[in-house]
Amino acid sequence: MTNRNLINQYLKQTQDIYGDKLYFNFKKDPKYSKVAGYSLDEFHNSIKNCQACQLGATRKSFVFGVGDKNADLLLVGEAPGEKEDMEGIPFVGRAGRLLDKILSAISLSRDSGVYICNVIKCRPPKNRDPLPSEIEKCEPYLKEQINLIKPKLIVALGRVAAKTLLNNDLSLKEMRSVKHNYYGIPLVATYHPAALLRNQNLKPAAWDDFKWIRNLIS
Repeated sequence: MTNRNLINQYLKQTQDIYGDKLYFNFKKDPKYSKVAGYSLDEFHNSIKNCQACQLGATRKSFVFGVGDKNADLLLVGEAPGEKEDMEGIPFVGRAGRLLDKILSAISLSRDSGVYICNVIKCRPPKNRDPLPSEIEKCEPYLKEQINLIKPKLIVALGRVAAKTLLNNDLSLKEMRSVKHNYYGIPLVATYHPAALLRNQNLKPAAWDDFKWIRNLIS
């Protein structure tokens, strides 16, 4: 893709999110620190009432994300579930508690070094997989979160999140243990915590993944 095409793609995504306004982020250059670009919280406030797809009419909460706003590690699931929709926080309940234990085992937490979100910010009815039309409307939000957080590594939790971000239909086994690329940032795929609760035999492989993840961000 040419530079012109990349610029056009970026501007189209920006227009989809913000309309006809352009925002500039100068945080990388210390001399602009007093006129820094908009923050993650400001971005959240600008999109939290989104009605771009049908999920806006059925959600209880717009589940933006949670964690360290300067995280090196970004964890991405597919979509909020029922409890996430109720509480407005990603990865709560049993799966969330297991994820917290895994992160603690590699000396990380939601509040330190990690940010957690989903590709889709609203719960699909009955926890079905996100539709392509829903992903098309919501993925630009994820891209802007990544732009603001600037993680060193993205981890896709589960096959649906991984195949969505990597735009393929491979099995999770084929996507695991490979360092992929998501718009210039390394991405790896591992099991969703809910899958580990359903199948205890997957836990050793998931632990291998997270030890590798720890090494990648060290």
